[in-house]
Amino acid sequence: MNFSSVEQRDAIEQEMAWDARDLPVTVYQAMQRTAGTHGARPAVSFQLFSGPKDPAETLTWTDLRAKTAQAANLFRSLGVGENDVVAYLLPNANETVLALLGGMTAGIVNPINPLLDVEHIAGILRETNAKVLVTLKAFPKTDVPQKAAEAVALAPNVKTVLEVDLLRYLTPPKSWIVPLVRPKNPVSHKATVKSFMAELAKQPTELTFEESNADRVGAYFHTGGTTGVPKVVQHKQSGMVYNGWLGDTLLFDAESTVMCPLPLFHVFACHPVLMSMIASGAHVVFPTPAGYRGDGVFDNLWKLVERWQATFLIGVPTAFSALMQRPVDADISSIKQVFSGSAPLPVELYKRFEKAAGVEVIEGYGLSEATCLVSCNPIGGVKKIGSVGIAFPYTEVKILTATPDGPQECGVNEIGEICISNPGVYSGNTYTQDEKNADLFHHNRFLRTGDLGRVDEDGYLWITGRAKDLIIRGGHNIDPAEIEEALAGHPAVAMAGAIGQPDAHAGELPCVYVELVAGASATEAELMEYAAEHIHERAAVPKHLEIIPEIPKTAVGKVFKPDLRRSAITRVYNAALEEAGQAARVAHVVEDKKLGLVAHLSRREGSDEAAVAQALGDFTRPWEWSSNS
Repeated sequence: MNFSSVEQRDAIEQEMAWDARDLPVTVYQAMQRTAGTHGARPAVSFQLFSGPKDPAETLTWTDLRAKTAQAANLFRSLGVGENDVVAYLLPNANETVLALLGGMTAGIVNPINPLLDVEHIAGILRETNAKVLVTLKAFPKTDVPQKAAEAVALAPNVKTVLEVDLLRYLTPPKSWIVPLVRPKNPVSHKATVKSFMAELAKQPTELTFEESNADRVGAYFHTGGTTGVPKVVQHKQSGMVYNGWLGDTLLFDAESTVMCPLPLFHVFACHPVLMSMIASGAHVVFPTPAGYRGDGVFDNLWKLVERWQATFLIGVPTAFSALMQRPVDADISSIKQVFSGSAPLPVELYKRFEKAAGVEVIEGYGLSEATCLVSCNPIGGVKKIGSVGIAFPYTEVKILTATPDGPQECGVNEIGEICISNPGVYSGNTYTQDEKNADLFHHNRFLRTGDLGRVDEDGYLWITGRAKDLIIRGGHNIDPAEIEEALAGHPAVAMAGAIGQPDAHAGELPCVYVELVAGASATEAELMEYAAEHIHERAAVPKHLEIIPEIPKTAVGKVFKPDLRRSAITRVYNAALEEAGQAARVAHVVEDKKLGLVAHLSRREGSDEAAVAQALGDFTRPWEWSSNS
């Protein structure tokens, strides 16, 4: 079906009520349908290395369905029921796909980001009460097995660890060398350790249990930063089927091949991509365990597109920024569209990419709390650069603002909080923790996203900022996107991250950190002058601009602003202490689950506690003496 205008979206909705559609209840049922229709066609491909001629393993739809059944049977044999959890701590591989699909078929699957620290991983395992963890067997150049062992020691609820050995993807001589240099991974926990693939092979290729035909929670995804208490989002089977239906109905077919260098612990790769493959019979390629972070992926990506004749490329703004620093050195004429998600795509980067690659970029919007998809630029229709397009069929977006009389809907182009309702929103039970669901919905139906935005006269959604990211300067609200967008227009700027730095007078002042394009040169004074000329709101002109080697990013390419805030707090507080003649300095800035970021000070000879308190007393960000000082 076409999705090039609001009118066509409305026509799709009017055709039939969502609940009346003949759709599978579960993801496994959807896979059975596809295997029956497209069994011999490729489903999932994975290559360990990024070279365009490196070996790869492809599973057909017949293979994927059979192996998913084996994985589900294995998890059931380990005591996993419908309400029990299978977690995985894995980079991308075909085994990761099997853990994901088998886990949600047998029970509830819980993907975990391997880049998190041990304490956070353990916190997620305890919060979800996972019975089984699928992770890596010790392998060169990865710390995932060690992290997993340490985390399981802190999460006694995990009874079984299933190990994935990447050795099977290697060929001689590398396959001979790895066993000789494989690092030792001392088991420091009480869970039983088994080989995932060896145990999988023992299982029948048809389900040994009757899958429930009722909708239920099938996945837990953690969200938020890499510090503090984890928030865990619940995804129902119906929400995952809805995401797949959107891809099948509006975009992909069995002839499509999708290049997806995004991690399979993030909703973007799992739901809009993999669930759409399951619904449509399309083919997805995962290059290297680390995706875009893998060795040589950026240098080889255009060649990989040519190798696999990819028709669609999935990415995030930081990936597109990196690709723009490399020539298009292959035949990429097979690509129909490029999709950008996870974070707003700067307008200048959007224009630069479309010009260099000669391909249409479709920007979308989604969030873990809605199982993912919310809106995207109309495909083949009018694109308004800077917007995230129009809401998908059966997705209702309202811009609401809190008033003393309750939530009120904003008018056209009025900014408020983006609130959504669709089949991916689990009303009232978004998070596993009840206390985190408090005040999360308006009218008990519309999920409060925490994103600020507006809907224009044509029904296009514009994200104007993040409520919690607002820079509040003396009561004046500043949208950091205004600063970031302005600097993104400078040819030497690859990425910019704007935050509010502490100020004793105004509370916060705008501050921006900049990463330069590789090989480019620019001074901080030059960029500051550029910012002053291109930022229209005087109060938003940054008071501090700093060029750093690399902007900190999350695993899916978003600017990781907590690290920038830590840097700013450290710099500002240390300057205040120095000005006051105090030797004490900020040792580190930590996340407190009640107070937020807290500066920990180290005592040094000659520090006067009263003078230190006076020097920092006018700042709103809390501080305390480090226990190690």
